[in-house]
Amino acid sequence: MPYLQLDVNDRHEVADKKRLARKLCETYADLMSVDIRRISVAIREVGEGGVWRMVDGEATEVSVLMCDIRRGRSAELRLEVAKALCGDCIEILGLREDRLNVEFTQHSGDEMYHPTLGGYSPEWSEDEAG
Repeated sequence: MPYLQLDVNDRHEVADKKRLARKLCETYADLMSVDIRRISVAIREVGEGGVWRMVDGEATEVSVLMCDIRRGRSAELRLEVAKALCGDCIEILGLREDRLNVEFTQHSGDEMYHPTLGGYSPEWSEDEAG
């Protein structure tokens, strides 16, 4: 944890997906003060017509970035992170800002297991990295 999962309708070059994964990890690690080795990124190309949202009364293809994160991050910090991650997706994959959503799911440290990093994620307070 954290786990960032981007669902897109289009196909993208592996090099672009790799560049985006690296950038998302760097952005997230910097803003959330987390060990970059704990971050996993999935870029799911669900295919044409795979992700939809109603826009102006019409079903419209969109992209969604799901972020499974540590519980307790402030709304202000989550907003900053969401905006920055959207910027990365727009810059690298050319996604449309008005067709991109970010959703957060929060978890406690004992819901994140990393065997190579010593097991469960350490607990943290708002003043600490986690």
